[in-house]
Amino acid sequence: MENVLVLVRHGESEWNKLNLFTGWRDPGLTETGTAEAHRAGKLVKAEGFVFDVAFTSALKRAQITLEIMLEELGQQGLETIKDQALNERHYGDLCGLNKDDARKKWGDEQVHIWRRSYDVPPPGGESLKDTAARVLPYYEAEILPKVLAGKNVLVSAHGNSLRALIMQLDKLSPEEILKLNLGTGEPYVYRLNADGSVASKKILTT
Repeated sequence: MENVLVLVRHGESEWNKLNLFTGWRDPGLTETGTAEAHRAGKLVKAEGFVFDVAFTSALKRAQITLEIMLEELGQQGLETIKDQALNERHYGDLCGLNKDDARKKWGDEQVHIWRRSYDVPPPGGESLKDTAARVLPYYEAEILPKVLAGKNVLVSAHGNSLRALIMQLDKLSPEEILKLNLGTGEPYVYRLNADGSVASKKILTT
């Protein structure tokens, strides 16, 4: 199968486990996250995909997830392009804070707005709209042309950078995308038409 785009959110990170706002900080994976990455690789391998190129962010939790998946796929050494355009949303002043502590400092409602609104950024950080403004041009310039050239592309990135991308692929409204929670290590498989629209979509679960 050609024209395949597989999107995977990294496995559980050390800061996910600690309930911290992570953003552009760079923790590694937990044991659970490592296991999720292995499982994601096995799930993708079971579909029979062979990839031509992979993309990931500048953050090691996404890079390690990709490395583990490629190991499971028997495709170590695959051309891999790393770019901070695919980084997680930057949480600004919230980075490194426990989410419960942030609620105590700013209030439940304000933290909820920062986390779940489309276009209201936390202090010094990015909204989902801001994240989309860097992810989508990169996708259209670097990733999409490869898929449309008949290549199979694997992308290991982050909850919000991938939500920005899925919003465009699935033609979701700002309200609809806010309800989407991507599971860690859960592959989304898209097959694209010649115009870049979605021909089919499948979420791989155990």
